[in-house]
Amino acid sequence: MSTTTIVILTTIAVLLIWGVAIYNQLVALLNRYKNAFAQIEVQLKRRYDLIPNLVETAKGYLSHERETLEAVIAARNEAASALQAVSQSGIDSASIRQLGGAETALGSAMGKLNVVMEAYPDLKASDNMQQLSEELTSTENRVAFARQGFNDAVMGYNTYRQSFPNIMIAGWFGHRDDASLLEFEDSEDIQAAPSISFN
Repeated sequence: MSTTTIVILTTIAVLLIWGVAIYNQLVALLNRYKNAFAQIEVQLKRRYDLIPNLVETAKGYLSHERETLEAVIAARNEAASALQAVSQSGIDSASIRQLGGAETALGSAMGKLNVVMEAYPDLKASDNMQQLSEELTSTENRVAFARQGFNDAVMGYNTYRQSFPNIMIAGWFGHRDDASLLEFEDSEDIQAAPSISFN
């Protein structure tokens, strides 16, 4: 073999190994953020299951606040539908934005419910309400933690995909678009609203 042939074969081998390494890292980072979303999904489903119990417990005390209770259930159902859409269609930008919007609306409805419930001391003293409140607060903390993990994993994927020279070949492997962060509008209000305390 001539020196030129050896150089060409070595260059091809190095490029092939480099391409395989980039592909494998992209797959690993993609799977990491998909797994992180699965953790969010578990916690959101738990919260969606708790909310009807909370509303049902509050109904007896809040008979004049039917509109508020219905708004919470409607927002909960919309958020659950958005989560199901992400599960069915995959974690794409549009479905993540839709879920973020639905979660924002749910947080707002829960905040209004919290304000209404503050005016009912008997409701706040209810054992069922206190237990549901503790479970919901715990779940909210888990959602926040899981969301942070997901967004960290998305940032890792996006940073790797956008880095040079990875960006030159990522599209060849089907990694054309950035992953979307799961963001809630007015996140300070949303994080404050669900922390329902009846002590």
